Amino acid sequence: MPKPNKGPRLGGGPAHERLMLNQLASQLFEHKRIQTTETKAKRLQPVAERLVTFAKRGDLHSRRRVMRQILDKSVVHELFTEIAPLVENREGGYTRIVKTGFRKGDRAPLAVIELVLEPVSPKPKAEKPAAPVAEEPAEAPAEETSEAPVEETAEAPAEETAEAKAE
Repeated sequence: MPKPNKGPRLGGGPAHERLMLNQLASQLFEHKRIQTTETKAKRLQPVAERLVTFAKRGDLHSRRRVMRQILDKSVVHELFTEIAPLVENREGGYTRIVKTGFRKGDRAPLAVIELVLEPVSPKPKAEKPAAPVAEEPAEAPAEETSEAPVEETAEAPAEETAEAKAE
């Protein structure tokens, strides 16, 4: 669920934050995983997932929209040609954040944000249960037991007569 982005920015104004997140996204796509603070990773996640969604579309308009944010053409090319096909069957959740501890100097909580590139295994769809059938199966075995011996006795003489005719 989208969360409001109001409140203090990451070390500056909104323009600086936007540039910083775009550069972090560029580094994420280039290296497939980066280590940063938890706060930056949490703010980067929706930006990166949106860019991957554009890359999955693969058309020219999507490429131009991504190039508005990521200025390095080689990273955009890598995003569209290498990353997008790997996450083609995934319906979201392209990134993963793993907390890794604290930074030595200022005890800032660190996290690794990485792309989830493993192939997704589709879940089997649950079939709807059929309408309940009346209580006929309880009566059916009684009829079957009475008919089964009759059929066997009826078939046995027929088989004997067929064998006799063949000889």
